[in-house]
Amino acid sequence: MTKIQGFGLGLRVEHYAAFEAGVEADRRPDWLEIIAENYLVPGGPPLAHLERIRADYPLVMHGVSLSIAGPAPLDLGHLRALKALADRIEPGWVSDHLCWSADAHSQLHDLLPLPLTRAALAHVAGRIAQVQDLLGRPLVLENVSSYVRFAADEMTEWDFIAQLLQRTGAQLLLDVNNIYVSGRNHGFDPAAYLAAIPVEPVRQIHLAGHEDRGDIVIDTHDHPVRDEVWALYRQALRRFGPVPTMIERDDHIPPLDELLAELAQARRLAAEA
Repeated sequence: MTKIQGFGLGLRVEHYAAFEAGVEADRRPDWLEIIAENYLVPGGPPLAHLERIRADYPLVMHGVSLSIAGPAPLDLGHLRALKALADRIEPGWVSDHLCWSADAHSQLHDLLPLPLTRAALAHVAGRIAQVQDLLGRPLVLENVSSYVRFAADEMTEWDFIAQLLQRTGAQLLLDVNNIYVSGRNHGFDPAAYLAAIPVEPVRQIHLAGHEDRGDIVIDTHDHPVRDEVWALYRQALRRFGPVPTMIERDDHIPPLDELLAELAQARRLAAEA
């Protein structure tokens, strides 16, 4: 398993050429995160680029379709493909989202929230055990942004996550932007969320941009990181220490230099903390 530390970026097709050409040593990311589903193929250009880039950069795998909280049985074919890719590229860890994204009939292509109930906690914990047994490694799960709450909720999101991590031995990809977005949408204090998350299982931090419409905040990943998220990141650094951190951009992809400048800001804040 590859050792990951420092500051990374999400690897996007638009930046293949720049990474393959080489980035200046004093500006280059320490590691890259790939979207696993882009490489679950037996060959072809995506894997060829990935093999060239992984010669220079440690990698982590991030998925978007596990549907760990979903009602349908886990897709064992998908899990076997994830394991094969992990065996091939030896990532630091394998992550996905704490959400559901598929039903018995189709992949919904969205990261949907789950009810924060004891029954849901037991359901997700059992599925995490299945995934971890098949992958042979801890699963890292990301907190998602949300726009609705369930009348059936029995606990806060941070209590749900803390109990889930304790029960399963899974780890957490702490998305600071998602905490801010959900806090604004639901009226909770993001600082209380951070304070309730156990320190030890936090394996990675995501930073991203969002769209603020006043009465609702949308997690778009198509803007630079906003000042209020940088401020929350400072609080996260004080609580969790030097956790590997990366910048996510999934739409309106800018030139690599712009993302490297954002990454430099994360480095500066971490050095100050």
